[in-house]
Amino acid sequence: MFSIGDQVVYPMHGAGIITAIEEREVLGEKQKYYIMALPIGDMKVMIPINSAEEVGLRKVIDKQGAEKVIEVLNGDETKMSSNWNHRYRANMEKIKSGDVFAVAEVVRNLSIRDRDKGLSTGERKMLDTARQILISELVIVTESTEEEVNELLEKCIENKGLDDLDEDFPDEYEEDEDNLDEDLQDE
Repeated sequence: MFSIGDQVVYPMHGAGIITAIEEREVLGEKQKYYIMALPIGDMKVMIPINSAEEVGLRKVIDKQGAEKVIEVLNGDETKMSSNWNHRYRANMEKIKSGDVFAVAEVVRNLSIRDRDKGLSTGERKMLDTARQILISELVIVTESTEEEVNELLEKCIENKGLDDLDEDFPDEYEEDEDNLDEDLQDE
């Protein structure tokens, strides 16, 4: 069970914060709901508490998880079906899964495909949706702005992202230059 203030991800909608837990009557039935504020898009979502696990509601990743997302984005494109319908279905399953690494894979693969061959209207919309889901979670985890995370995604797709990680995640990636110099002198 989640609490007010928890940072969570709702698959197909993105990351947000539980701002309230309320009992509401919907279709004549009283139920308790998580009220979740999604900062990107300034939207609120009601999620029935008794089906939160079923719909895939989960806590946001931590900074180590964000690092793994960056690794996925910097990785090579995975083989996708040449059949548009098969590719679309496979990518939609990944997005619906709520797995941030699968969503990152969709963003990477469709971005590369867009750059190399272009995307259909349906795949362009899917890429936009997947990017927003990914950005919403990374904004919360890294305490960055939407623009900063969007810029980081662009760099990653261009395979330049890892060089700039210390700038984006300073607490996790600072190196002690004195120790580095000592290590070099020992050799």
